[in-house]
Amino acid sequence: MIGYILRRFGAALLVLFAISVLVFLIFFATPGVDPAARIAGKNADPATLAQVRASFGFDKPLPVQYALMMKHLFISHDLTSFVNRGTLVIPQIIEAVPVTLSLVVGAAVIWMVLGVGMGTLAGAMRGTLVDPLVMLLGVFGVSLPVYWLGEVVNLITQKQLHDSVFSWVPPLGYVPMSEGIGQWALHLLFPWLTLALLYAGIYARLLRGELINALNEDYVRTARAKGLSERRILVKHALRCSLIPIVSLFGLDFGALVGGAALLTEVVFGLPGVGKLTYQALQNLDLPVIMGTVLYAAFFVVLANAVVDVLYARLDPRVRRA
Repeated sequence: MIGYILRRFGAALLVLFAISVLVFLIFFATPGVDPAARIAGKNADPATLAQVRASFGFDKPLPVQYALMMKHLFISHDLTSFVNRGTLVIPQIIEAVPVTLSLVVGAAVIWMVLGVGMGTLAGAMRGTLVDPLVMLLGVFGVSLPVYWLGEVVNLITQKQLHDSVFSWVPPLGYVPMSEGIGQWALHLLFPWLTLALLYAGIYARLLRGELINALNEDYVRTARAKGLSERRILVKHALRCSLIPIVSLFGLDFGALVGGAALLTEVVFGLPGVGKLTYQALQNLDLPVIMGTVLYAAFFVVLANAVVDVLYARLDPRVRRA
């Protein structure tokens, strides 16, 4: 098992290295892309461009440029923004991480509770009116785009009904937990619900299908033959096995969202997280910030994949020999 873990995390490091090289080549070595022109401005003369290239190392070979970029990003932590001169990239990401974590963790708790509850109810009540009704709610949640739903929520809670029904809803933005858990949760309540609605529908539909398959397995028939109650069969046997793909999917979704996939939710609700930081950097073509946020996102996605693979190997020894 230890050997498999070492191999898996070694492969994860190689993937991260490959991603860093690819991102660097896309933003710094693509023909027609000149970071020096971006820094110097549109009307810069050739002498200014040459000076910028020399000061930022753009006149050196690509491997040297890559090594310098990684050194500034991971070792000396002094990589600065091309747009906001003197603003360090790493502190911006570190400041944005707690916002994204607060959003994703809260939404994950909600969507897991709703998804598992709805999926279990639909699977247990298959063949009845409850099953299609629950699945209809799931399809409804999956079908609503996050950015549209967020804008509708803001329109209702911040404008149309704010002075009457939703007067308790605070303005858009983020309040750190250090200023009070109540205010922190209140500012994140509707972002949590908006983001969770999409994933709750996906997880409910997936779990329902897994439960129905599990309830038709031979070990469930054996449990029924032994006289076990349907509730015990559902919870102790069928649901337990059906949660394995749910855990796998959760790990990947959580890693992607923490890595910045919650961008639309952060932008709509004015949350200064990693997704919004990436969005602003893309608007301004701020290459160092883009590089930092993309590698940050890649780290969490690759880490989530590695952790899921290790958990699978723990549950199924055949995976270790594959």
